[in-house]
Amino acid sequence: MTTLITGGSKCGKSSLAEKLLDGFCGRKIYIATMQPFGEEALEAISRHRKMRERKGFETLEKYTDIHETELPRNSAVLLECMGNLCANEMFSDNVICCPADKIVSGIKLLADTAAELIIVTNQVGSDGIDYAEGTAEYIRVLGSINRRIAEFSDNVIECVYGIPMLLKGEIPC
Repeated sequence: MTTLITGGSKCGKSSLAEKLLDGFCGRKIYIATMQPFGEEALEAISRHRKMRERKGFETLEKYTDIHETELPRNSAVLLECMGNLCANEMFSDNVICCPADKIVSGIKLLADTAAELIIVTNQVGSDGIDYAEGTAEYIRVLGSINRRIAEFSDNVIECVYGIPMLLKGEIPC
């Protein structure tokens, strides 16, 4: 089962994603995609790891090349967040011509291995602001990734002010 959770900043996406896996009885893997830049980021990452550990998550740091991730079969996987993964792929030293294709094919591999896959992403491209070309390209690529993942996801949920709004499928219990 694949669930895509989208929404704006600080809208409750992460809390919902973790809550959806509360009752999962097998191994729970949290794939963290935020690269640790600076002491403040390292402290936040350490704090978040400890919080998730109490919820039974094992943390796997994976900033790029999601297709290389090896998971235990039938585990529950929470990937957070697609926005970071997209930026990491687009702006790394090993930029490829089609980061959307690389990421989406990697997500499909995760979906084939995991019993439950929950992907947290960001709502982008709806503010109507004219951005510089690099930012505009990032918004286009992430929008494409989100659309393509939504197509094959069983469930798509948008969080609005902490309220989960079902867009496709059902809200998993």
